[in-house]
Amino acid sequence: MTEKGKPLVYIVSDSTGETAEFVVRAVASQFNSHQVELRREPFMTSLKRLRKVVRKVAERKGMIAYTLVLPQLRQAIVEEAQKYKLPVVDLMGPLLDSFSKILPKDPRLEPGLIRRMDEDYFRRVKAVEFAVKHDDGKDPRGLALADVVLIGVSRTSKTPLSMYLAGRQLQVANLPLVPEVEPPPDLFLLPSRKVIGLTIDPLILREIRRERLNTLGLKAQADYADLERIMDEQDYSCRIMRRLQCRIFDVTNKAVEEVASKILNVVKEAKEIEQG
Repeated sequence: MTEKGKPLVYIVSDSTGETAEFVVRAVASQFNSHQVELRREPFMTSLKRLRKVVRKVAERKGMIAYTLVLPQLRQAIVEEAQKYKLPVVDLMGPLLDSFSKILPKDPRLEPGLIRRMDEDYFRRVKAVEFAVKHDDGKDPRGLALADVVLIGVSRTSKTPLSMYLAGRQLQVANLPLVPEVEPPPDLFLLPSRKVIGLTIDPLILREIRRERLNTLGLKAQADYADLERIMDEQDYSCRIMRRLQCRIFDVTNKAVEEVASKILNVVKEAKEIEQG
C-alpha cells in the first residue's frame, strides 16, 4: 500500500508503457480507478534494473503489470515476483504466444515497435503537410528547410514526385521555372546536392499540356502548349539548372516511382557524404 493507503500498481514496459497503462486504467475503472495509484517504469531493458524495480514494488506491497517482448525479461520478472509473492500480470506474452500459433512467422521481439510505427506515421504526415505547403513555389521561405527541392518547367511531375517522396518521410519543396519569373534568391543559397532538376522531351510535354488544356476546357492553341514557347521555357530551365550545378533527371515516359528511386539514391549519397 502507498502512504495514502491506495493500492500500488507498477507498470513495467520495454517501451513507453502507454499501452500497458491504458489497459490497467481500463481495468482499474471497474474498481473506481481513483482508488489505485499507478507508477510507470518505461524502457526496461536491463535485468539489474528490473530486479531493483521488483524489490521496490515488494517494499510497497504492490502489484506489477508488464508489457515485455524479450523472453529473458519476461521470465526474469516472473521469477523475481515469485520470490516476493507479488501479483504479476503479463499483458503481452499470452497474445504473442497465441499469434505464434496462427501466423507462419515468429515474432520480431523488438521493443517499442508500435511507438516507432507511430513515429514513422507522424513523420510522413508532417512531410506531406510540408509538401502541400511548399508546392509550386507557394512559400520560398521553406526552401532552406527542405530535404529536397525539385525544379523544372510546368508539367514535369514535380507535385506527384513531391507527394511520393513525402511518403518516404522527406520534406520536399518544388518550384516551377518560368522565364518571366526570377527564381527566389533562397534557391541559389542551397547546396547543389539538395536541388533536383527535372526535364522532359518538348514534344511529349506539348501533348501533356494540350491534354491538360482540354481537361480545363481551354483552347489547345493557347501559348501554354505552343512548342516554341515550350522550347524557350526548357532553355531557360536548363540555364538555371546549370547555374545551380544540380543533378538533372529526364522524366520523359518515366513512372513517378522510377524517378523517385533515383532521387532517393541522391539523398542517400548526400547523407553518406555528410556523415563522412
